[in-house]
Amino acid sequence: MFTRKTTLFYTVLVAIASLAVGMVIASRLDLSPSSSAQMVATEPAVNSAPLGGPIDALTFRRIAEAVTPAVVKIRTESSGRGREQFLGDDLLRRFFGPGQPVPRDQDQPVQQATGTGFVIDTDGYILTNNHVVEDADKIFVIPYGAGLAEEYEAELVGRDVLTDSALIHMKLKPAEALNVVKFGDSDQMQPGDWVMAIGSPFDLDHTVTVGVISAKGRPAGGVQGREQDMLQTDAAINPGNSGGPLLNIRGEVVGINTSIISDQRQANLGIGFAMPINTVRDILPQLRQGKVIRGVIGVQISKVPISRQAAQQFGLPSRNGAVVSTVTDGGPAAKSGMKPGDVIVEFNGKPVADSNELVNMVVHTKPGTTVPIVVYRDRQRQTLNVIVDELNLEAEQGQTGGGGPEEPTQTGLGMQLQALTPDIARQLEVPNGRGGAVVTSVDRHSPAANAGIARGDVILKVNNQEVTSLSQVTRELQRAPSGDVVFLLIWRGGQEVFVTVNKP
Repeated sequence: MFTRKTTLFYTVLVAIASLAVGMVIASRLDLSPSSSAQMVATEPAVNSAPLGGPIDALTFRRIAEAVTPAVVKIRTESSGRGREQFLGDDLLRRFFGPGQPVPRDQDQPVQQATGTGFVIDTDGYILTNNHVVEDADKIFVIPYGAGLAEEYEAELVGRDVLTDSALIHMKLKPAEALNVVKFGDSDQMQPGDWVMAIGSPFDLDHTVTVGVISAKGRPAGGVQGREQDMLQTDAAINPGNSGGPLLNIRGEVVGINTSIISDQRQANLGIGFAMPINTVRDILPQLRQGKVIRGVIGVQISKVPISRQAAQQFGLPSRNGAVVSTVTDGGPAAKSGMKPGDVIVEFNGKPVADSNELVNMVVHTKPGTTVPIVVYRDRQRQTLNVIVDELNLEAEQGQTGGGGPEEPTQTGLGMQLQALTPDIARQLEVPNGRGGAVVTSVDRHSPAANAGIARGDVILKVNNQEVTSLSQVTRELQRAPSGDVVFLLIWRGGQEVFVTVNKP
């Protein structure tokens, strides 16, 4: 006869046995669930030791054998929603011609695309490009050595348009432990250093290519007005390589392969670009949180370095600083009293060497922080207090400019002008009573082109002098001696923009 104690004993025994059987079945079916909520994410260690040592006939073989298992193929499915995605053609659309869509269903067509990623921790977190997964309805990961039709669904954790990076997480993982990459120091890389790319170009999984760093600091990434410096390489990168790792000679990730320059046949021309891993590593904790937050002060900065003559005319003690081209109406800088033509020489107590350094300082400042900014205006040094706002890329990229007229007047700076008529002023929304001429065309490689002047710009001031007619503009330009820097205040897209032009 069973007693109450005996019944309780067998009940517990059956429950334990059922749990054990369930665990065995799950492992047999490779359905071990991820447990990101219970595990503490760990970032790959960064090796900043100097690169060096001999290279032999097996060096690249060893790198491929060690790192390839940590590289995954990514397949996405999308309903389209007006965005073209093409099988095997996942690189930035601005580098490629038309592809062939792959519909799955005439009623509800499904677009497919493929790319590459690499595992950064054993819990199934994977880095890839934003443009590989940004509009995907479903994301699938195909690990190295996976069997036929073996793939694992993943979810988007966080993405960043500016660095074209994204973090995804495998919902289910293989029973075997995932291999992970190691991070190198992308700042160490120099032209001529050996690198290896691993990816799935044209659906050829885990293809290995070798080359060198061709150049660094190429402004080939990001978005218009916020270009990001990238590593250039001649290691073959093709459609499908996007999101894969660029490795140094120790097999450490120094970049994420992102884009190429190609002809209309989509053939590789030996010019590929990778986002430096240090840039992505800086925002990785924010990617894990699902959102990257950056600071903004509401200005655009001239990319033209300050020349010796310009520094003298600005009254600067050196050529260091960043020239403000545009101040956004109602933005943090405008509220502080900043104006186009100001030269920022200090930000939050730190000297500003150039425009790139200033942008880096601003984006890494927490929104809501009040920051003292030292500027030079009219040869005088003054301090402005700016409350840093949060960067909204979508709103920023929504700003557009206008077109321009014809029948130009030559200026000697490589740009052609026409009188600003009332009709043109209304079309370009120029403030009443302002503006002397509109730019109708700009010669390539001219001083005006180098200064960033574009068709449709309206000239408001020349060397701090208001101009209200074409003749005034040409007269002021003629007064500037050859070899001097000409200061122009122009109207573009509803904003005042300050530019400097070297007069030949």
